[in-house]
Amino acid sequence: MSLHVVIGFGPAGAATARLLVREGHAVRVVTRSGRSAEPGIEHVALDATDSGRLAEAARGAAAIHHCAAPPYHRWASEWPPLVSSVCAAAEESGAVLVMLGNLYGYGLVDGPLTEGLPLAATGTKGRVRAAGWVAAHKLHEEGRIKAVEVRASDFFGPGVTDGGHLAGRVMPALLRGKSVSTLGDPDAPHSWSYLPDVARALVEVAGEERAWGRAWHAPTGPALSVREMVDRLAAQAGTGPVAVRRLPSAVLGAASLFSPLLRELKEIRYQFDRPFIVDSTAYEAEFAARATPVDEQIRATVDWWRERSAATG
Repeated sequence: MSLHVVIGFGPAGAATARLLVREGHAVRVVTRSGRSAEPGIEHVALDATDSGRLAEAARGAAAIHHCAAPPYHRWASEWPPLVSSVCAAAEESGAVLVMLGNLYGYGLVDGPLTEGLPLAATGTKGRVRAAGWVAAHKLHEEGRIKAVEVRASDFFGPGVTDGGHLAGRVMPALLRGKSVSTLGDPDAPHSWSYLPDVARALVEVAGEERAWGRAWHAPTGPALSVREMVDRLAAQAGTGPVAVRRLPSAVLGAASLFSPLLRELKEIRYQFDRPFIVDSTAYEAEFAARATPVDEQIRATVDWWRERSAATG
């Protein structure tokens, strides 16, 4: 049994922490506010940008799983110091730094996304996320830390409640047989990252030295459009067919005046206006984790949302 530190307890952090517990590891979760203890998980309240306190929390750890992220509209100011602190803690503790990344750093790309593409984003959020990995990778190349990044697309699955694509705004309506609205083209193929698969990859690469020093795409199933995913979810829930409507640009523009999140989404609209397809064959050629079959993803997601709805009324 080894100690793993997980920074952040959103959907990815929570799924990773609980998977580590199931695999027999000791887990320490770091968040600003802390949480009540749960079996196998120690919750510690501290600001992860405090590198000294974070290094102390990571002392003796085999790996640090960096799964935290500020709100979208604060990425530019808060992401760089967070990454700097996490890297410093990894250097002082000797723990492997496992970073949860996304695909924004590539920017607009024609064709499937592979890890070999340049990090050529022109938007603020894409540049910030790319710079975080570049900084960690440089320290890895210098022999100061051991770092690896797992990049994922839009989260989907049990535990994912935030976001509007297939989560908080869509699932409750879908379970009631109500129409749903979506950003971008509802018929454009899109790759979805099933949360349990992302957690499995984050746990797996921590213990695989041959994974370190580069970025990997989390195991990802076939690309399916928003409409196809909604059709499958509604069929599983027994509430279909459910209408899927594209949000008009005028509505988005007006709403963005009052919503920081919607304003920030303008930068990544291209991911839903056109095909957005992730190639994860490099990961699958090297490691054991595989994408969960889509039918299982759909079934587990509907079951989780039904249980949540029953619990919350």
